[in-house]
Amino acid sequence: MAPAGRPGAKKGILERLDGGEVVVGDGSFLITLEKRGYVKAGLWTPEAVVEHPGAVRQLHMEFLRAGSNVMQTFTFSASEDNMESKWEDVNAAACDLAREVAGEGDALVAGGICQTSLYKYHKDEARIKKLFQQQLEVFTRKDVDFLIAEYFEHVEEAVWAVEVLKESGKPVAATMCIGPEGDMHDVSPGECAAKLVKAGAAIVGVNCRFGPWTSLKTVGLMKEGLGAAGLKAHLMVQSLGFHTPDCGKGGFVDLPEYPFGLEPRVVTRWDIQKYAREAYNLGVRYIGGCCGFEPYHIRAIAEELAPERGFLPLASEKHGSWGSGLNMHTKPWIRARARREYWENLLPASGRPFCPSLSKPDV
Repeated sequence: MAPAGRPGAKKGILERLDGGEVVVGDGSFLITLEKRGYVKAGLWTPEAVVEHPGAVRQLHMEFLRAGSNVMQTFTFSASEDNMESKWEDVNAAACDLAREVAGEGDALVAGGICQTSLYKYHKDEARIKKLFQQQLEVFTRKDVDFLIAEYFEHVEEAVWAVEVLKESGKPVAATMCIGPEGDMHDVSPGECAAKLVKAGAAIVGVNCRFGPWTSLKTVGLMKEGLGAAGLKAHLMVQSLGFHTPDCGKGGFVDLPEYPFGLEPRVVTRWDIQKYAREAYNLGVRYIGGCCGFEPYHIRAIAEELAPERGFLPLASEKHGSWGSGLNMHTKPWIRARARREYWENLLPASGRPFCPSLSKPDV
């Protein structure tokens, strides 16, 4: 199967999903750029789009080559409550970078907003909606292709976000950073999904906070909830690129390793091929990643679902399927690893003699 070439006219997000296509999202920006020295941990705000645009552009390009159909603007926490006077320039620059790279392939630009810093302390609907509206005005001016409300712990605030984004007339996706226990007010995943669809979201699901298997379990509960409510929506999942079986309700932010000691938890590309297949079998057609998801993880999604998509990503030119490139190795025991069965059944070691199997969350 040959890699995809340059595209013709681009179809919109709903046209693709309605037609049964697999849409591959992108991956980690904040944690990846923090490791590379362009983002400061804490508020996790994306000044890098104006301070180091080349670094952001390069990461977008790597995700595009790996198979991403969506270039999401690097605008996480880029609202006025977090960035004061910088917010508008950051949102505009993020849109320009995403559009520039999307034009190099068959990718759409998604304008992204997330939960505010205000909701937990001041549930002022009008004030919070104004923050969303400000970002939306930039996205509208820059003519993004669709909108994503992501990383919401509370479905009430997520609903407010969807209601604002719907004013644009563009398709809206909404993902919550919740696990199977539901949001922080104990609203179940199924009920969360139903509320978001009723508010106007055409695509619903989860992102961040939890690893692949927990995220898929939560999306399954959302799917059941929509069915029980007689509602329909496209499903979306963008999990962490970390294994998090020991997370509590708050997800990986409660783990003692967060955010600077997570490397031993990184998923392999083979884990992600399994994640992509299980997501597809669940009925999810928008599949991507969040924190910890590197370009090679996105390539794993694109390679696993290449039969359904009809092509391989450009980055597969340098990657043999299921280790087939190892056929060229000089060592016979390494050549013997050039097969799917080997990598599917491998149990990777941590390399740490006294590494605990699990951690105890701080809360």
